[in-house]
Amino acid sequence: MWLINSSIGRKLIMSLSGLFLILFLTLHMVMNFVAVFSLEGYDAVCEFMGTNILIQIMVPVLAAGFVIHIVYAIILTLRNQKARGNDKYASSSKTNIPWASKNMLVLGIIVLGVLCFHLTDFWAKMQLVEWQGGHSALGSTLITTVFQNPIVVAVYVIWVIALWFHLTHGFWSAFQTIGWDGRTWYPRLKAIGNIYATIIAVGFITVAVYFFFV
Repeated sequence: MWLINSSIGRKLIMSLSGLFLILFLTLHMVMNFVAVFSLEGYDAVCEFMGTNILIQIMVPVLAAGFVIHIVYAIILTLRNQKARGNDKYASSSKTNIPWASKNMLVLGIIVLGVLCFHLTDFWAKMQLVEWQGGHSALGSTLITTVFQNPIVVAVYVIWVIALWFHLTHGFWSAFQTIGWDGRTWYPRLKAIGNIYATIIAVGFITVAVYFFFV
């Protein structure tokens, strides 16, 4: 109950769920990047992801992680706005507050919205179909056809940009919440977060652009 009722507990849940989702994003980006070098290798990875029992178990866990992260983001945002009261507009105008920090909820909603549409292009036609007793589409077929649509690629790039902003703040903020908040580690975590977010963003965009032009 302490984790749910206390401000520190809620922030801790946000941080831990965020770090969990960061691991998922890293795995997903690496998995997608395999397709650039080998479509056969990508199909093999997709097949492994679809048949491995641990991966099957992780799907609902991952979904729960998203739900928890979103719910607590909304709770913390509403509580912060209530706490600021009439000062919230003055606070939001301070130039020393990073733009991403002030718009994490909006960025998160953009990321979630596009992710839901993205799941209909891949997960729904692969793992979900198998759960329903059907035959999964080949990952190589999907990745080479979905990204032929310029609108899909444009929306995907916008999604990745929003994700980049979200990660640049979320990465160091998560570690800061769990205790790495000293003067020495703060600038290091911000730098590492920017580098990590950029690698993830470049990886996702490279895959989409590559298969658009291939």
